[in-house]
Amino acid sequence: MRMVSLRNVNFGYGDVPCLEQADVDIFSGEFVTISGQNGAAKTTMLKLMLGLLKPWSGTVELARRNAEGGKLAIGYVPQQIAAFNGAFPSTVTEFVRSGRHARGSWLRRLDQEDRRITEDAIRQVGMWEFRHRKIGELSGGQKQKVCIARALAQEPDLLVLDEPTTGMDQESRLGFYRLLQAQVKDYGRTVVMVTHNLSEMTDFLDRCITLERKEDGGWKCCTTTSCSGHFAPVG
Repeated sequence: MRMVSLRNVNFGYGDVPCLEQADVDIFSGEFVTISGQNGAAKTTMLKLMLGLLKPWSGTVELARRNAEGGKLAIGYVPQQIAAFNGAFPSTVTEFVRSGRHARGSWLRRLDQEDRRITEDAIRQVGMWEFRHRKIGELSGGQKQKVCIARALAQEPDLLVLDEPTTGMDQESRLGFYRLLQAQVKDYGRTVVMVTHNLSEMTDFLDRCITLERKEDGGWKCCTTTSCSGHFAPVG
């Protein structure tokens, strides 16, 4: 099942193009990264995929339904989302539990299943011992993990993460890659992630989209083998 499709997409800021003739397909059950140099429009591509930005030209299609026919659930962790100040009132558990409302009405009462899923998400990111701590008291890396836990608590069909390992050491990053790989293999989720650490991720990935500068400026979509937009597996 095709989750996201970009066809001949062009986009820029002001009158300066930053992404040109982008052709991308992302399918359900894939672990895909987007990589490239600083300024390579990686975050821009994510926002175009999610409909947060509108292309200058070309088409972007995001699936409305999941493979079972239900409404597509999206978990999105943007850059810098973890910049809570010290006065942020919620505890880790309260914040992660709020992600359960994404699966239904904000007015509904959360039940035992919601609490179980919240607990599992907190444990998966290694933050269980901090579950009663106020968000504002955590380090930057810990806040990032809590934001990821909230996204996991939504049970997303499509999980989109923009440089989520910022502030993590290498051991934590490798554990996180294994966690994402398990989300794909065990739950059939689709994971799309922007990263600068591609070299340490290749054993976990299905595909990598690389943004490379064109000779005349702008950025094009490539992999190690093709620029056609039909991306071969990494390896």
